[in-house]
Amino acid sequence: MTDELERLANGVLWPGFLGTEAPAWLLDELRDGLAGVVYFGQNVGEGLPALSAQILDANPAALIGVDEEGGSVTRLESATGSTLPGAAQLGTLDDLVASERTGAELARRVRAVGGNVVLGPVADVNTDHRNPVIGVRSFGADAELVSRHAVAMLDGIQDGGAAACVKHFPGHGDTHVDSHHALPRIDLDLDEYEREHLEPFRAAVEAGVDAVMTAHIVVPGWGDAPATLNPRVLGILRDWGFDGVIITDALDMAAIRETVGLGGGAARALAAGVDLLCIGNPTNPGEAALPDQDLRDFRAARDGIVAALRDGSLSRERVEEAAGRVAALAAKLQAQAAREHAGQQPVDGFDAQDIARRAVTLVGAAPESAEALAVIDARRRSTLAVDSAASYVASALAGDGVRVRLDVAARPVTEQDDVIAEVVAAPGTTVVLVDRPDAEPAQRALVERTATRDPHAVVVNVGLPARTPLPLPTVEVGAASRLGAQTAREALQGRFPLRQRSTTAG
Repeated sequence: MTDELERLANGVLWPGFLGTEAPAWLLDELRDGLAGVVYFGQNVGEGLPALSAQILDANPAALIGVDEEGGSVTRLESATGSTLPGAAQLGTLDDLVASERTGAELARRVRAVGGNVVLGPVADVNTDHRNPVIGVRSFGADAELVSRHAVAMLDGIQDGGAAACVKHFPGHGDTHVDSHHALPRIDLDLDEYEREHLEPFRAAVEAGVDAVMTAHIVVPGWGDAPATLNPRVLGILRDWGFDGVIITDALDMAAIRETVGLGGGAARALAAGVDLLCIGNPTNPGEAALPDQDLRDFRAARDGIVAALRDGSLSRERVEEAAGRVAALAAKLQAQAAREHAGQQPVDGFDAQDIARRAVTLVGAAPESAEALAVIDARRRSTLAVDSAASYVASALAGDGVRVRLDVAARPVTEQDDVIAEVVAAPGTTVVLVDRPDAEPAQRALVERTATRDPHAVVVNVGLPARTPLPLPTVEVGAASRLGAQTAREALQGRFPLRQRSTTAG
């Protein structure tokens, strides 16, 4: 039986869990006031609506969140790739109606499986082209553009009956370090930081966003603590008048787990002003994950809170305040769900294929159309945030043609040249699939050697647009998704005209 302090802590905890069925411990904790759950790819299957119903039966006020952004980040379509436009595509298009309708479709899909919180949109302004964790998840590098599209998307999500959660406050766009693996430090002048990175979050707050997710980043001008644990940073949101739910980014990320620890991070985040603690994805440790990793992580976080409550380093009033905000959001969503029927009607005027076609661009001469494509997939390895190397991208691009995966960071040049020769000799147009041509010299070098071997080859880039043009015609897609890859394939087959992109763009 959960004791009083554990039950209080449950009201601010948001764990992930293993498998496509709710484990017994999770249902027990939901009955004892657990705030809800976050779905990750390993939870998704045909039985997801039934799983959501089981969770809501155990706790009708449960918040069920899904890290669903469209484009390069999806949980609901993690096996096959997203069929929704991503933020960079929407930013390139700069059509606010398209962004709002995409948000509404995100809400429809999440609600159709029983969820009620969309962990998006991304409001980060991606000002560092080396950024390994945001990149095309951002609408762009301009604060005004990001602000208007973040607001349009959150309006679509919340009008669609789900809560939106803008992320990652105060802005994760100016870093080349991935907080899943280390603690990024952003040494910008505070005036510049506020001007370039805070504005989209301020705009979201003014638009009435339900929730804001923190970033595990250090901005020295605000102190040495990461934003998630920093009352000065979180206080900015309250100073703006935000009274919604502040949610942590996953506490199992190395930036927290390997510094203050999961339990210590949970207690310190609450003390700093956070309301809901996303514990994280229990599969993140990979082969080191234990069969009960989900329960271990949950207990570590809760034990840290209870210990801090008992020793006085965390006040009961602060946790009660946080739990009250979480409960208020849950009550709002329950009332909405009682009035509406989720997932029944398509979003008026939403056409993902049309959006993707209008967003894709070409740098260089138009390639000759070809039905067959032979693809060298040279993208970076997957990260915890983005399944960068997912096979569905290259598969959707190549169709029935040849497709070879090539890890340019690990394979010697002689072996890479053997792959180039193999693919160039195959039927069809040679395509080099990349995602970081500026940040990873090995990708650009591969393109250059391919151009020497086959001057009629083309490049498909699913990452940030190349700032320095590549030596081959380049189709800029803006998302590592099934939709993006299919759109690039159609373009190379001549099914629709490609819009020329300025080489100074992006």
